Amino acid sequence: MAADRLALPPVRLLPEDELARLALAVPLLERAVRLARWAGPDTRVDVMGELTEDDRLRAAAELGLADDQDGLAETSQAWGIAIDTGMVELDIDEAAAQATEPGEPAGSALPGEALAQLTAGEPQDVLEVWLATAETALGEAASPDFEGLRAAIGGDDQDDDGVLDLDALDWDPEEEAEFLDAALANLYAYCALEEAGYESVPLPVLAASLVVPEDMAEPSDDVLEEVTEVMMRLDDHFRLLAPTGLIEYQPVDDALIEEGDEDGGAAGDRDLPAELDPEEISRYGMVRLTPLGVFGVRARLLDAGAHAPAVGDLADRPASVLLDAMTDYPDQAARTEAELWLDGRKPVEAARELLAASTGDDLGAPGRRLMCQQTLSLLGADAEPALREVLDDRQLGGLARVWLTERDARDVPAPDQAMVFWLTVDTLAAQLDSDHAPELLAELVTGLVTQHDGFFDAVWRVDHPATSDVLEAMGRLHPDKSVAKTARKAAFKARSKAGTER
Repeated sequence: MAADRLALPPVRLLPEDELARLALAVPLLERAVRLARWAGPDTRVDVMGELTEDDRLRAAAELGLADDQDGLAETSQAWGIAIDTGMVELDIDEAAAQATEPGEPAGSALPGEALAQLTAGEPQDVLEVWLATAETALGEAASPDFEGLRAAIGGDDQDDDGVLDLDALDWDPEEEAEFLDAALANLYAYCALEEAGYESVPLPVLAASLVVPEDMAEPSDDVLEEVTEVMMRLDDHFRLLAPTGLIEYQPVDDALIEEGDEDGGAAGDRDLPAELDPEEISRYGMVRLTPLGVFGVRARLLDAGAHAPAVGDLADRPASVLLDAMTDYPDQAARTEAELWLDGRKPVEAARELLAASTGDDLGAPGRRLMCQQTLSLLGADAEPALREVLDDRQLGGLARVWLTERDARDVPAPDQAMVFWLTVDTLAAQLDSDHAPELLAELVTGLVTQHDGFFDAVWRVDHPATSDVLEAMGRLHPDKSVAKTARKAAFKARSKAGTER
């Protein structure tokens, strides 16, 4: 899984024992386990490890799939998983392997070590086997489809030696694997950003995230056509991946596919308007990572070298690491992370560590102080001594006064004007750096100017490293042109002042 360009928000993971229980209930893994227990000295396999025809029928009956239309294919898939994960071990005689053709008996199959690993029931062992199951399924999903293979073998897409010509199939397994990886990574990011849980994503939205450039305001007809093609590729893949437990998937409505076939196109070429109600858009496919899928995709991302944090990772880290990381977290994830960090720490000691970590004049300091302020808001009166200790601190005195005042503390000295405006600049600098909600920031800027007479004349004098940047941003954000012009003039004065002082 490609790790470049990924800047991923944190996810909330279920405890390992819960994930392991979910893994054991995954249809594909459950079938593979049953076949591994069923396998024995009399189970006959060919040189490729595939069940012979008679034993495949017996295996399908063991799984209760003998009468299903796709029963033999699903049985073969489960058998392949059992072998690939080590739940089944092959015993193929070398001489027999050389003397037999595919499909002919060449050896036997016995339960393997991975089956004992599962039976032991340790959560990490169970999840390791499930991850191997998911990897095998992902590899199969990136392979040419069965119908394509059959057409290729029966047609002109093989050479004189009967070797399959993948170029003739117009299918690049490596490219398809990268495409599927990118789709899962984007789906993972969507899930992580849903603060209430792992929500379903409309398939057209996921497809568009893979195709439409971020700076494209209105997709062209060619881009929309490509979105539709990608949507149908994803539909094929996700139908195959649903039994793995990675995703929950509501496929594209077959009626839409039939309509597309009749029109000589794909589902959605004609029928996907800009605005759809939830019931209508669900016909185009809905997908979500399951809690088990979030765990699995994160494991793959970490293996690829991506930074894929989980909520709770920072509970034992220093406050400086916590505050730096939380500046990039969604609000609810940041709050949860802060609560976990505070848990078990004495309030006054935690407050002191947070305050000490939030000082500085570097570019990241305003963001750390904002995260510090939000984390301190979770503490009660027991932390008060730590806040009083920094009342005279130029950088921390303002936020300390806010905290104490909100808790109706007595004898809180009023801040002077310089401290008020310094805190204002610091807070705006942090908000600008996070860039989470520009529309809310614009409202904040407008409100500040309205509330304070002579705001710009006072702010440009503030001794803060970000003063000129904040004023320039206010000039961009304020809707009133004359006010915006005043902000830009104030920014020029701040830059000149800073240059003179150097």
